[in-house]
Amino acid sequence: MRVLAAMSGGVDSAVAAARAVDAGHDVTGVHLALSRAGGTLRAGSRGCCTVEDALDARRAADRLGIPFYVWDFSERFRDDVVEDFVSEYRAGRTPNPCMRCNERIKFAAVLEKALDLGFDAVCTGHYALVREGRDGLELHRAHDAAKDQSYVLGVLTAGQLAHTLFPLGETPSKALVRAEAEARGLSVASKPDSHDICFIPDGDTRGWLAERVGAERGQILDQSGEVVGDHDGAHAFTVGQRRGLRLGVPAADGKPRFVLEVRPVSNTVVVGPKEALATSEIAGARFSWAGAPALAAGEESACDVQIRAHADPVPARARLVDEHDGARVVVRPDIPLDGVAPGQTAVLYRGTRVLGQFTIDRTVSAAPVGV
Repeated sequence: MRVLAAMSGGVDSAVAAARAVDAGHDVTGVHLALSRAGGTLRAGSRGCCTVEDALDARRAADRLGIPFYVWDFSERFRDDVVEDFVSEYRAGRTPNPCMRCNERIKFAAVLEKALDLGFDAVCTGHYALVREGRDGLELHRAHDAAKDQSYVLGVLTAGQLAHTLFPLGETPSKALVRAEAEARGLSVASKPDSHDICFIPDGDTRGWLAERVGAERGQILDQSGEVVGDHDGAHAFTVGQRRGLRLGVPAADGKPRFVLEVRPVSNTVVVGPKEALATSEIAGARFSWAGAPALAAGEESACDVQIRAHADPVPARARLVDEHDGARVVVRPDIPLDGVAPGQTAVLYRGTRVLGQFTIDRTVSAAPVGV
């Protein structure tokens, strides 16, 4: 099988490519250039897809004896991921750029180009599993729960799963991957993991957004509408945030207050008690299934819902409903979710299997009236 190995320059993708070679596949390595900013080098262990990463990926490919190329996806990445991130924050929503990158770049644009060039599959270093199920291919959690990345892969469709390889999915731990890289003589064996948002390598999301969205002073309100503080731009706040609020008026009960709502049109932020963050229902019109459709219109089913990459899954009931503006997935968790923000991604599971995902566009508070 002809396999295109997406090589980020990290240890995971290098070992995944090596395992694809060991499996007897005809492997070609490719690194994605997602930025045209010259001299963009890693700061500590932050970021990915930098000049340094491209060189590391090339060295790994040379060690494995496979062809290697760099594909320029900077314009597509800018339009589909970076600009989407900015526009979502401008609208008062909290986006997940990793989901958008997997959806629109790594498993859409890259896979489409790979298939056009005659490759049979794309191989990545993600920790997840693709298994044959009763109704076709299914996406499952990785064996290593600490490294499982099935949440950010929840956007994959049945067609994409059919052309995807995750060689690390059954590996019990990241330590074993590093040991294998060391044994193979790969120079990235001890390279630190990347983290934070790759296009904000210094980790200063607030400052980065201020340059692009603008910093305009506004008011912080309590639930009654009373002004309790001010801010330098509503875009810098997310639902559930506690730190950095700079409130000038203490709460009557003396307890901490949290961001409950961001209103971009009026440039205001609403704060209140932690209890007011409890959410009894979430819904979204933008959804997809990771394999066979998990719900039919009007059907309700038990599942688990996860709203952050490293959050614990929560038992829930999900249903697909027809509303005036189209179909929408509606989920009612057995235990109220905490700090849900519009724009977040909810991924549905049944056991280890990923059923699908949706972007949250509506929430219902579980807090009593007046809280």
